[in-house]
Amino acid sequence: MDGTIRAKEVRKKFPYLNVQARGRPIVYLDSAASAQKPDEVIDRLADFTRSAYANVHRGVHRLSEQATLVYEETRDSLRKFFNAPAREEIVYTAGTTAAINLVAHSWGRTHIAKGDCILLTEMEHHSNLLPWQDLAQRVGARIDYVPILENGRGLDRAAARELLKKRPQLFSFVHVSNVLGVENPVAEWCRQAREVGTVTLVDAAQSAGHQKIDVQETGCDFLVCSAHKMCGPTGIGMLYGRGELLKAMPPWQFGGEMVARSFFDAPAVYRDPPARFEAGTPPIIEAAGFGQALKFLNHTGLDFIHDYGIELAQQAYDGLSQIEGVRCLGPEKREAAMVAFAVEDIHAHDMAFFCDQRGVAVRAGHHCTQPLMKKLGIPSSARASFYMYNTREEVDILVASVREATRFFRS
Repeated sequence: MDGTIRAKEVRKKFPYLNVQARGRPIVYLDSAASAQKPDEVIDRLADFTRSAYANVHRGVHRLSEQATLVYEETRDSLRKFFNAPAREEIVYTAGTTAAINLVAHSWGRTHIAKGDCILLTEMEHHSNLLPWQDLAQRVGARIDYVPILENGRGLDRAAARELLKKRPQLFSFVHVSNVLGVENPVAEWCRQAREVGTVTLVDAAQSAGHQKIDVQETGCDFLVCSAHKMCGPTGIGMLYGRGELLKAMPPWQFGGEMVARSFFDAPAVYRDPPARFEAGTPPIIEAAGFGQALKFLNHTGLDFIHDYGIELAQQAYDGLSQIEGVRCLGPEKREAAMVAFAVEDIHAHDMAFFCDQRGVAVRAGHHCTQPLMKKLGIPSSARASFYMYNTREEVDILVASVREATRFFRS
């Protein structure tokens, strides 16, 4: 089936995309920030809340047992989705940001000391930058950065290889850049890191809902993602951690459920992972929705989602690049379902506002990558990101809106 025809069939399952924006059919091109939700995920959230909700793990009554079953079934689904060796290696978090902070506070504070090195890249989201900067400042470690190539076409792989030879304690990097649309060589870097004893963390926020990821094939030690970028609800995400690493990590939040035994006059004994890292009442309803989103992604087909998204991004890149004064960021041959662009003498917020007047929703700003924007020599950019429910006609509308905006602001 033609990708556009299939996309139009998929689109029917997303109710929000049937509404109008400013009297026009909505063109939602902001899925990299948060994906829309299909009917079945929305219905699952409502149905679970209405007829199956109870607190999990702590109750022996039937409702609690049923809710616990649903909650843990999603953990099993995540294990299969990422091909993790064991379900105990899947930890629920509030999202990608929380997962990275968990690793920084737990693993980082026990393994990174004064004089040690943390390796990042120049294209990291603030979520994978600020926690490590804070840790480095606290303990006296240093941070090295894999540099980007000209115009953000990618990262300098030769430099990454040389930096890894310095044996950093950790190499934490994004799988797919949320600005440049670059896909980094996860398996290659994890192999090189493993050869020198470096632990790896992969930020899969922009990739997990678009392509198949096998943590055993990539060889990563940690991997993080968020449900809301995968057609699921907000407020829940996942940390995959290699079993032996998780077992050796101390808890970073304390409260109910994560403790096995506590005393007035002796240290507490904490439960094994993943419970050790899931203090308090967890995102129970959200877990039900997350599980349904995984089913939706599997049914739709990750290969289709990945390839079709890149086709749309390539169409957008080719069209936008022909407009005078438009600078598209990242590689000419697109590697992910997004295009960020800057327009000479037009602020990204003005561009986004103009597009919004025509029903086109794009992102504008520094996209939580201020150091990257500075390195590229621009204050901000607009970003169009695509998903399984977008169409080629919508790409044409985007390009026409940007062309019209350039004429308007320069007239």
